[in-house]
Amino acid sequence: MISTRRLMPFHLAIQVRDLAEARDFYGTKMGLPEGRSSDHWIDFDLLGHQLVVHVNPTLGPDGKVNQIGNHVDGHGVPVPHFGVVLEMDEWEALAALVQTFVPQFLIEPHIRFKGLPGEQATMFFLDPSGNALEFKAFRDIEKSLFAK
Repeated sequence: MISTRRLMPFHLAIQVRDLAEARDFYGTKMGLPEGRSSDHWIDFDLLGHQLVVHVNPTLGPDGKVNQIGNHVDGHGVPVPHFGVVLEMDEWEALAALVQTFVPQFLIEPHIRFKGLPGEQATMFFLDPSGNALEFKAFRDIEKSLFAK
């Protein structure tokens, strides 16, 4: 069994259509530090986690990764998606930053499950290759992250 006592960094590899476009989005616009890279992939430090973008030439210059949506709290939540749980002030700062370069949110920044266990601030948006990102925050993460 995997231990849940100590939080370890995750490693996530996703496909993108163009490395320069991904470097601009994740590195320049989102401000993620860049690690190792090659002609086919780039490592980014996503708040201590290893996000690796791999170029998939079959996506083409206008291509996007495929997604489906599942109904959650009145919204079509894209699947798959990834992101990080932030402190509330970090989430608010990121929401303000993202609004400067993301043309449209899939789900605008808002509070989901208001007044219920698991109440959270959340937002969903796409990178240029169509990968869905969700960033969320809880006022009391210890009580709310896995609340039933």
